Amino acid sequence: MQAQNAGGTQPRRTLNEETVRTLWQKTYNTLGKPDWSHLFPYYHEEIVFQDSIQRVQGKERFMALCNRLAERCRQLNMELHTLAVKDNEIIFDWTMTMMFKRFPSTPIYGCTKLTLHEDGRIIRQRDYYDLWGDIFNGIPWFRKPYRRFIRRKFG
Repeated sequence: MQAQNAGGTQPRRTLNEETVRTLWQKTYNTLGKPDWSHLFPYYHEEIVFQDSIQRVQGKERFMALCNRLAERCRQLNMELHTLAVKDNEIIFDWTMTMMFKRFPSTPIYGCTKLTLHEDGRIIRQRDYYDLWGDIFNGIPWFRKPYRRFIRRKFG
């Protein structure tokens, strides 16, 4: 099944397990910076995106956020793992590895929940991950003190 893009020129495939895997794996690759341009037609104009460090509303602001991330990274890879679709929600877990210009590669482990608008486009995206824990795990001299602090204060 296909839906028309906002301009009505190119059909947009229905988001399901197969299309999400294909589209997201095309975004992150081993040949350079990420490119989200093929995904933007799947986002509603009133998208609300939230993750561990920010919340943005509106497609223009979301696209700007994606472009800033692409500029900061030399390369960014994402491996999708489990993916589930139920009604208007799609949930998947992933491992994202960011390669910066001057720092070692940093794997981050997380999960994304997409909520679809009645027109089939993504109206909400919530990413869950432990940014600082995953980054600090990659710093040998800081990993143990950070984990000790977390255990003492939270668990």
